[in-house]
Amino acid sequence: MSLRIGIDIGGTFTDLVAITEDGRVTTHKVASSPHDYGEGIIEGIRSLLSREPGSVTEVLHATTVGSNTVLEAKGARTALITTRGFRDILEIRDLRMPVLYDQHWTKPVALVERRLRLEVTEKLRPDGSVSVPLDRASVAAAISRLRDERVESVAICLLHSYANPTHEREVADAVRTALPDVAVSVSSEILPEIKEYPRTSTTVINAYVQPVVRAYITALDARLRGLGIDAPLQLMQSNGGLASAAFAAAAPAHIIENGPAAGVVGGAALARRLNEPGIITFDMGGTTAKAGLIEHGEVIRTEAIEVGGGVMAGSRLLVGAGYMLKLPAIDLAEVGAGGGSICRLDEGGAPKVGPRSAGADPGPVCYGRGGVSPTITDCNLVLGYLDPGGLVGGALRLDRDAAAAAIARDLARPLGCSVEEAAFGMLRLASATMMRAIRAVSVERGRDPRNFALLAFGGNGPLFAAGIAQELGIERVIVPPLPGVFSAFGLLVADTEHHASQSLRVRLDAADPARIASVLAALADAGAEQLTRDGFSRDRRLFSRAAQARYLGQSSEIVVPLPDGEVTPAMIAALFGEQHERIYGFRAPPEEPVELIGLSGMARGLPDCPRLPERIPPLAAEVPPMRRAWFSGDGWIDTPVIDRAGLGPVGGSVGRHGPFIVQEYDATCLVPRGARAWLDPFGNIVMTVGSRGSG
Repeated sequence: MSLRIGIDIGGTFTDLVAITEDGRVTTHKVASSPHDYGEGIIEGIRSLLSREPGSVTEVLHATTVGSNTVLEAKGARTALITTRGFRDILEIRDLRMPVLYDQHWTKPVALVERRLRLEVTEKLRPDGSVSVPLDRASVAAAISRLRDERVESVAICLLHSYANPTHEREVADAVRTALPDVAVSVSSEILPEIKEYPRTSTTVINAYVQPVVRAYITALDARLRGLGIDAPLQLMQSNGGLASAAFAAAAPAHIIENGPAAGVVGGAALARRLNEPGIITFDMGGTTAKAGLIEHGEVIRTEAIEVGGGVMAGSRLLVGAGYMLKLPAIDLAEVGAGGGSICRLDEGGAPKVGPRSAGADPGPVCYGRGGVSPTITDCNLVLGYLDPGGLVGGALRLDRDAAAAAIARDLARPLGCSVEEAAFGMLRLASATMMRAIRAVSVERGRDPRNFALLAFGGNGPLFAAGIAQELGIERVIVPPLPGVFSAFGLLVADTEHHASQSLRVRLDAADPARIASVLAALADAGAEQLTRDGFSRDRRLFSRAAQARYLGQSSEIVVPLPDGEVTPAMIAALFGEQHERIYGFRAPPEEPVELIGLSGMARGLPDCPRLPERIPPLAAEVPPMRRAWFSGDGWIDTPVIDRAGLGPVGGSVGRHGPFIVQEYDATCLVPRGARAWLDPFGNIVMTVGSRGSG
């Protein structure tokens, strides 16, 4: 029996899902091993294959190695070669600030120290013509400095190279010839677009993480071979598509934020199966909670993200805390609220949740591994929502008494309330934090969350989903099969994708249609070439394209999807007006000039057979029939506990009324009073909820 394996590394657990050619699914969770993530992966695969032996045909992986390298400042010793006079672009940045009134806020330290930002003499004009020829003596001097400083990786980013890459290529060739062991990242290959800071920052990030990511991928591939697995290793990109290990090692900037992307991709596949027009994904794990948006079965992407700035805890307009990465990525909002988030009182005695987390080691107090500060998991356990018998099928037993003692010591006694009131208050505070993420991808994007269903997954998402939906006025919650390992499952339904872009700045009322058609054709050809290397035949390719445009005088642009067939400047201008009105609520008069900034394309390789099973049968589990749980307004009540299989399909939309708890191997779903739930034909838990206070 052949099988495909998806592997997702989280802050607390590493999740593995295997699916056989006939659609049978097997899952496994193992504690993450931050000291060596590959160790946990191999341990998990061994356990998985012992339960589901077979020939592995694909290994699909999402990893936090790239983002952690930036967060922990453990990247390679990196240098930057740039045009004379532009060495400080990494310091100047784009003048954006994540906080408006904090006079003590300081910009993140540049990934390349100033002494390793080297200048060469050359200059191009915006149209790509040469203003100052490349001085080869300055290039030789820069290479000598690289050698003396024992640099491991170098980013090359010259002025206006997006319009003419000749100088960059000559510098890169000289570096590779003189220093063959040094990794080289070239901006005209990574991001051939205007705007100096995003292009420089993106190229530097790629250079900074490349040796680390390449070493990780090489070592993991060798370990897989050691297990007798010869299947190709593929990695999830931040944009939601899969890429080969070779591509990820050469351009790791594309996989920096790939972990959260996998769950949204799984949600999109599920939305298409269920014919759901709109879904908000809510992924709450051990460290953070993430929200994303799916419309008509397609994920919503953004053209730029920030790396290394911590979690996004406020308005998405307040950016600047991290390093700009201008590559397509699934549009996600993230907050520091997960099962391991620490609950505490600040200096003024106000309750706070996160963003600090107990992580996998030592973990929450109830894990019994040395954790001393109460966490969200401890609060859920004390209130009876989690089984003291243990998580992941009882493999990880929980100490309720230790959790209650920590909450009493750090929260309840200082606040002058009961342990139950303190724990429930912290859960409400965590919910309020997570709702900010959901509003960020909906309200701040011009969407009304009440028009969407909430898809809840992650180890903790189903526990909080009903309460959050009630507060936001969302009527339906969907908890997919395998919720605790759904991101790993998302890897198994993802497609291979390649994204490319090219700057083309021109007013649309003066644009040459032939020039636009030529750039779009070149992007399509580049995507087709990549898919050919990946083994996709012509009939298994799909190409889509988009434009980046703005009103003349604006400082930022929006992405405008383009239809198939002929594209004219007038068509782009009209589509831009529609998109602008959708996002911002208005459009300018037709005579207002629209400026085209660039064009982009996505090439997708289609699988030769459907990746999503027709149905995922619910797995039976041993659960206690009843557990005392605490609910606001009710106090302690005897609450039924069932497994997903025990919920069963119910005709119509009657369902089973809460309160009750659905307990599974990888997650727990809380159905409160006023809600009702049933199983749909695919195996999802579908829950309807009333507004807060309706029950």
